[in-house]
Amino acid sequence: MNYCDKTVKIYASDFGIVPGREVEKELTELFGSLADTKGRKELLFENGEYFIDASKCEKELFFITNTVGDGEFKKEEIPHENRAALNLKGINDLYIKGEGAVFVIEGQCTNMALSDCENITVEDITFKTVNPDMHELTAERVMPFCVDFSLDRESDYIKTEKGFAFKGKDYTVGFTDSALNAHWIGRIRKSAPDSVKRVNHPLLGCRKIKELSPHLFRAYFALPKKIKKGDRFYLFDVRRKYAGIFAQRCKNLTLRSVAQRFNYSLAFVAQDCENINIEKADFSPEKGGARLMASVADFMQICMCRGNVNITDGFYQGAGDDCLNVHGIHFKIESIEKSKEGGVLKVRFMHPQTHGFNPLRAGDDIEYIDTKSMLSKGKAKIISSSLADEYTILLSVDSADGAKKGMVIEDVTACPNLYFAGNELTRIITRGLLITTRGKVVVENNIFADTQMSSILFSDDAKSWYESGMVRDVTIRNNKFLTCGSGKNIWILPENSVNEGSVHGDFLIEGNIFASPENGGISAKSARSLTVRNNKVVHNKGDFITVKNVENVVSDI
Repeated sequence: MNYCDKTVKIYASDFGIVPGREVEKELTELFGSLADTKGRKELLFENGEYFIDASKCEKELFFITNTVGDGEFKKEEIPHENRAALNLKGINDLYIKGEGAVFVIEGQCTNMALSDCENITVEDITFKTVNPDMHELTAERVMPFCVDFSLDRESDYIKTEKGFAFKGKDYTVGFTDSALNAHWIGRIRKSAPDSVKRVNHPLLGCRKIKELSPHLFRAYFALPKKIKKGDRFYLFDVRRKYAGIFAQRCKNLTLRSVAQRFNYSLAFVAQDCENINIEKADFSPEKGGARLMASVADFMQICMCRGNVNITDGFYQGAGDDCLNVHGIHFKIESIEKSKEGGVLKVRFMHPQTHGFNPLRAGDDIEYIDTKSMLSKGKAKIISSSLADEYTILLSVDSADGAKKGMVIEDVTACPNLYFAGNELTRIITRGLLITTRGKVVVENNIFADTQMSSILFSDDAKSWYESGMVRDVTIRNNKFLTCGSGKNIWILPENSVNEGSVHGDFLIEGNIFASPENGGISAKSARSLTVRNNKVVHNKGDFITVKNVENVVSDI
């Protein structure tokens, strides 16, 4: 039967997927069948809770950008082996109507994965995690050499030979594990409940822990601790092993009214995708729940994508890193073989947390970027592209003029437009937005309530994260910039070591309210065409605008 001219309604209940049941096996069978169903499809869930045991989900390899690197896996783990509760592969023309469905996941996995899918809409579903490996310790009583901590009610624990350990379905972690090197711990003060800051482990230097009553412990220290009564500390594994929702090689993906209450890594990752819409997302802790953080790392990573990325009317609260990062990848040139037809380049992934996939396509335009000035020294078109190994890509190009070993390449075709509007960001431990894309960027009508670093950062580097690239057309208007922990609200900061000209360009910043009580304002370097007008400054310490090597600055605040 040909379904091309009508929409087929598919009921999850027909596959045995009904509220109140464990459904991981049935979900696998359902999505497997949908890959073979042609034409437009509408999948309907009943309202209610569906239970998923992560250990029973199928395993497969996912190389997810900005997640756990090869050197971070434990001996017993298979690098990049992953599990996904909802795993969509090769499905087209599907509209998932959750009708308020809540997927309750016990154990560690990716909530939802989409690979090689096209024309997918996911609407009105929520993901919750049972007893995740993120634990809240609250200082109930502070004395000179000891502190009484209460443990959140959702966390389980056991007594061990070494003391106490957090216990979950697939983890056992000692209270003081990684205390010596954990600098990423989140702290929320009672006086500022929407501000989360990175600090050292609260049990660093602890000599002994005594259980006073269930979920209440006294920690003893040789030296006084700078802890205040009511401080909440969030302890978690920072390895970023999984993602919340992961999309790769997908086209025309819409997430509408999707909520995630906890993520073991990044809440949403799209890599090598085209046209992404995220509408009315709610990435935040459950109201009345046991914790005030919702993600171990960033909420959203858009990497090497194309077309349009629209993120609108969302609520983002409690991230362990940035709210949103839109970027490409700078691949380092390892070797060049020139020819009459052009040449062959061997290029390499340079960051251990990003590799194993090939987003460089035949027909794409690339530029050869000098790593010191971050400026283009030549252009080419990709004729062919192949992944030689997890870290290396071989490119046949129509020109190698300007290319040198040690330079990096930027794929300027994989630079999406970004529209970020009507969103509220709060309790963000680092930056609000980190933007490095040549596409048209519009950021408007948002509330940047509390970030510990810049509200918006325009970077571009080829020495640390290797996240490209230049920005060319940016409008920032009618936003409210409230608390900004350090730096400026808007920071134009390409990571060039020498100035040979503008890296970023064409900024219009207008109609915004800047009300950060400590920091705030705008800072720019190695840029051009910065227009700042009709903004309202409520609080500001120091110069509102600072510039260095910026061409054509027009400002009336």
